[in-house]
Amino acid sequence: MCIPDSQPVHFESPDTMTNYPSATNTRSVGQRLIDALAASDAVRSSVAYAQALGAAVNVAVVDVSGVLVAYLRMPGAPLHSIDIAIDKAYTAVSFGLATSQWHGVLQEHSDAVREGIVRRPRFVAFGGGLPILENGLRIGGIGVSGGSEQQDEAIALAGLKAIGLAEPQL
Repeated sequence: MCIPDSQPVHFESPDTMTNYPSATNTRSVGQRLIDALAASDAVRSSVAYAQALGAAVNVAVVDVSGVLVAYLRMPGAPLHSIDIAIDKAYTAVSFGLATSQWHGVLQEHSDAVREGIVRRPRFVAFGGGLPILENGLRIGGIGVSGGSEQQDEAIALAGLKAIGLAEPQL
């Protein structure tokens, strides 16, 4: 429908709108995200755990917007796993879901969703990515790649435990 320029358009009064805080009149929201030191500590702790397992991995931490905050590549870790680790962290923070859970979650959806979402750039549907939670709020994601799916997830979890952040629901 096209509204001619000569006709006034009437909108709901801002005083009756409930989605804007009238006291502060702001149009933005605060967003919590993992800080660089915590991200660095998580990555370093994950690498230490991987060394104890005898695995050579890549470890990445992204903030709540999916932007890389910290990253380490162990000597001998597969080169393709660089981007996979980053994308596992990105997928985990994007959906707030461990990447290992996607196989089961996708079974509940239509063929179109199952086939389409796995083709999305940066989407990873196998273990090694975990959302980072603080007091129930998603503040980032951690991704590990280079070991088995189970090793990658355990290594990521070791990084979260080392910085004292809530474990995601696995």
